[in-house]
Amino acid sequence: MKLQKTTEYSLRILIYMAKESEKIHTAKSILENLNISDKYLRRIMTQLTKFGFITSVQGKEGGYFFAKKLEDISIADVINAFEGLEKYSGCVLGFEECSDENPCAFHYKWKEFRSNLIKFLKTTNLSNIEVEQILKF
Repeated sequence: MKLQKTTEYSLRILIYMAKESEKIHTAKSILENLNISDKYLRRIMTQLTKFGFITSVQGKEGGYFFAKKLEDISIADVINAFEGLEKYSGCVLGFEECSDENPCAFHYKWKEFRSNLIKFLKTTNLSNIEVEQILKF
């Protein structure tokens, strides 16, 4: 599964912030720890705010904090906000007419995997992942 770069970075930012979920995180600290360009980071933070995952506070003591509880932010929510989950629900070979009635060679294997993948993404949230394992990139 390959996520779009913005979705990957968004998840990394949220996971990084989840390590200290009660803290206000500055753009500077996120930049230093996750090595994302300033312009790209600010664009992502604006989007995360727009989607309601985080809130921003302006001023000298400002930064970003969670707008929702960690258990209310699933991986599926973040993926869906940035790129949608639809691309993971279609035919793995790209056939538009693939269905239970007209299956491709991978249909039933992919259907089972897809179902498990979507379930995993929907049930995995920021409170039940190993936030200490975030790596610098």
